[in-house]
Amino acid sequence: MFTRRALSGLTAALTAGVAAASVTAAAAEPAAAATGAATIAELKARLSRFTLRRDFKSVPLVLDAREMWDDAAIREVAAYRGGPRQVWDNKDLASGWTGYMRNALNGQTLSFQNRDFLTISMTRGDAQLALFDQAAWDKYGLARLTNGKFAANSLIVAGKGDAQDPAIPVLMKRGVIFMACHNAIWAAAGRAIAAGSAGAQEEVAADLTNHLLPGVILTPGALATLPLLQEAGFHYVT
Repeated sequence: MFTRRALSGLTAALTAGVAAASVTAAAAEPAAAATGAATIAELKARLSRFTLRRDFKSVPLVLDAREMWDDAAIREVAAYRGGPRQVWDNKDLASGWTGYMRNALNGQTLSFQNRDFLTISMTRGDAQLALFDQAAWDKYGLARLTNGKFAANSLIVAGKGDAQDPAIPVLMKRGVIFMACHNAIWAAAGRAIAAGSAGAQEEVAADLTNHLLPGVILTPGALATLPLLQEAGFHYVT
């Protein structure tokens, strides 16, 4: 039988335990945050040390093992301590999205002088086509999937390479991060096959993955990965 005194003691013990756990958790959060890179230069250096797997032979519709996407790189980006931090939901290839990202980058780094501003493209839908190299466009006739809007992947062709250049390789050199969506890759593979390309969808999707631009980070799905960045404090732009 519990007496009033025993219940009081139990309540006090539980309260103390919860308080101690709260203090421990609060102390752990800054420690975890402190492991992330603090500057764009540091983040780029850390990401350059990761080996991004690009030797797939076949991939399924749903990726269910972390070795099938660039999990460590995603988590490194999410832990970034510099700022401000921004993530774009890019899905329309012909929307001028790289130009909008360039404008955000220039406004933050040149106007507001936030040199360690980080902006990320969470790329999906038709915009995913921009993250494949020209060899993939040629091999699978990806221009056919653009309804005549693109004859080649012009978004990866650099101009002057200055602050006004919205080419993806130029933006990446300036610290912009591009993340690819496996679901969009799978869909592109299916569309390419329907348009005449040979191969099973599992194999074509694997080969397209192997043709992602150098430095692009592969996610198991853009919409599944967005919450990781939002929970880390990234500002969402659509």
